[in-house]
This record gives sequence, C-alpha cells and structure tokens, in this order.
Amino acid sequence: MSGVEVITFGCRLNTYESEVMRAEAEKAGLNNAILVNTCAVTGEAVRQARQAIRRARRQNPHARIIVTGCAAQTEAATFGAMPEVDAVLGNEEKLKGAAYRALPDFGVSAEEKLRVNDIMSVKATAPQMVRHIDGHVRAFIQVQNGCDHRCTFCIIPYGRGNSRSVPMGAVVEQARRLAAEGYREIVLTGVDATSYGADLPGQPTLGLLARTLLKQVPDIERLRLSSIDSIEADSHLLDLIAGEARFMPHLHLSLQHGDDMILKRMKRRHSSADALAFVEQVRRLRPEASFGADMIAGFPTETEEMFSNAIRHAQDCGLSFLHVFPYSPRPGTPAARMPQLDRALVKERAARLRATGDRLLSSHLDRMVGTRQTILVEMSGFGHTENFSLVAAPGLSPRDLVPVTITGHNGKHLTMQVNAACAA
Repeated sequence: MSGVEVITFGCRLNTYESEVMRAEAEKAGLNNAILVNTCAVTGEAVRQARQAIRRARRQNPHARIIVTGCAAQTEAATFGAMPEVDAVLGNEEKLKGAAYRALPDFGVSAEEKLRVNDIMSVKATAPQMVRHIDGHVRAFIQVQNGCDHRCTFCIIPYGRGNSRSVPMGAVVEQARRLAAEGYREIVLTGVDATSYGADLPGQPTLGLLARTLLKQVPDIERLRLSSIDSIEADSHLLDLIAGEARFMPHLHLSLQHGDDMILKRMKRRHSSADALAFVEQVRRLRPEASFGADMIAGFPTETEEMFSNAIRHAQDCGLSFLHVFPYSPRPGTPAARMPQLDRALVKERAARLRATGDRLLSSHLDRMVGTRQTILVEMSGFGHTENFSLVAAPGLSPRDLVPVTITGHNGKHLTMQVNAACAA
C-alpha cells in the first residue's frame, strides 16, 4: 500500500479526529502506514480493535501500524505488546504532526513503541481544522473534549482527560469552511458536549454556541447535536429547540438507566424523573422532536425489578432510538469492583432491552407514515429526516435535501415518494 489509511472505531469525535490524524500524518510525510483510532467504551470495542490490527498486518505485511485513540491511551502496554504494532500514540499526540515526524524509519524497542503522555496534564483543546469528513455527507465539528465527571462504569475520562472547550471563534471558522465545502448539515460533537464553555472566558454554553453558529454562518442548513446530558441543557438550547427551524428536532440523551438506585450507583447526576421532565419539556416546545438514548443493561447489583424500571423508563420517555450496551467491566473503574451479574444474564437483559427498542422504533415509524419530511440523502442510498428517522432513498443523489412524503416502513426504516413539486 501507499499513503495513509485510517481505521476508526467508536464515536463521532473519533471520526472527526481521524480526519485530523490523516492530514497531520500526510503533512509529516508518513507513507505506507495504517493508523488505528481505537475506542475504550467497552471490552468488546477493545477486542475489535485488536482483531482489526491483526487483520491489517496480515493484509499489509510491510506497512507501519500505528495505534492510538482512547484504548491506546488507557491500555498502552497492551497494544505495545502486540507484535503487529509499530508504535502507540496517546490521544493528545495523535493530533500533532510532530508525533508522526518523530517516528523512526526502522524498528524500535518495546519501550520506545509507547508515545503516550499523561492525558490529565492537558489543559486545553487546540482547534483542529478539516475540509471534509471522509465517507460522510454530514460534517462533524469537535467543540469539546474530555470529561470532569466520574461515572462509576466509565473509563473515558482516563482516555480523554478533563473537560476542555474549543474557543467559539474557532468553531465558527470551522463551520464556515465545511459549509463552503458543500456540507448542508453540521453535527457538534464532544465527549461531554453540554459541559461546553465552562473553562472559557465568560463561560458560554453549548446552546449559546449553537445559536451563534446559526447566526454567523447562514449557509448552515441543518445543525444537529451528537449527544447531550439533559441535566446540563441550558436556556439557549431550549430556545433553539422552540424557535429555530435549522436546529434539528432530535436529541440523543446520555440516560444510561431508568432506575434511580442504579443511577446513583452509576454516579449519574440526574434521576429518572429529571430525564422524563426534560423529554416532556422538549416535546411541548417542539412536538415533532424524537429522542435516542444510550442505556446499559446488566449493571452490577441490577435486580429484575431495577431492570424492569429501565424498560418502563424507555417507554415512558417515548424513546425512538435505543443504543444498548451490555454492561462491560472496565478495569480501574469503581463499577468493576461491585458485585457482578452473570454474563449470560447481562446478555439476556441486553437482548430484552434491544427488543424494547425495536418496538419503540416501530411505533415511532408508524407515526411518521403519511407525514411530509425533508431528507438529507447519504451515500448509502438512505437519508435522514430532520428528526433523524432513516428513510430508504433509492435513486437520489447524496447531499441533496429532498422533500418527500413517507409512505410506509419495514420496522427498521421508512419508505417514501418524492413530492410532486420536487420531482417536476
């Protein structure tokens, strides 16, 4: 192979950072190299990364394989011990061209493989400018990195460091660049995006940032948030939901559970009542709004009653899109030291929670049939409505915004017909 190939796991923030990595590595003159940007959210994510590294080495025996990302930050020695790996870069180092220029042309010792600094010492997030997001019709912009909270199940703060925000002016400039490149939808992303601005002068909020973007970059046709912690939602954000058509009516919530005792043991900052009240408030402001959520099944000490409360909570909130994680103990986290459930029970509960998600999605799709929507067509031959419902869009061109009427669904995605005025 020649050039730089990037293999990305995990979140939208990783997707954005992979574009920065590719650009920095190419500017540094790196060639015949594979960068693996890992995720540490679950043990399964780490296993998949290791599997991909072995496969990459078999397929590219002479390429340099450089591993980075959250799992590389938290488990540097594990990846450094893999014979397939030539170097391990930390989450801060991966974004700097100097890190790629410093890689030797020949083999290194086991100790020299590891180029991972203390992520907790990083106090600022430098703006990272990209011109495109490979393979995507919507563009992601990093607005924040790291997390100041310490949920008992989560290893990510140890892979990302403490919360730090990108200055508002840099975010606006990045949005201008991406809109000029033809991106019609922009997604603001971060590890804990709703903590945005607490470390900046004047402490601007995520809602204020979004409002400023829409005002200063009129070419943005659709603005979306990747994931939020509802307990941190600010008044500017609620005002956008209520009155700004370009702000998309879909929010993905970091709920994690629906039983109050489990939420306390997770060290979450909201109760089930808080989450339900937020969802109801948003629906009053924007009736067409839809909600997705991350939820964990099989958390340590979870009883059948507690699990039933989680299912009931998902139903009460009317969630349309459930992202279910079977609990995975992460070494070094408090939850890993709590009494664990049998793995078979964890998997069984995750399957039941996913089945609940399937039913909720089907009900949501039922309500969409007969409505008029505008979809952003993607490269996969599908598109998303403003409330992020998936629509089959055969024959339509990627990046087009197309008015359609929803005609039906198959339980997973909607079908449509293009509105007559548009077809003409």
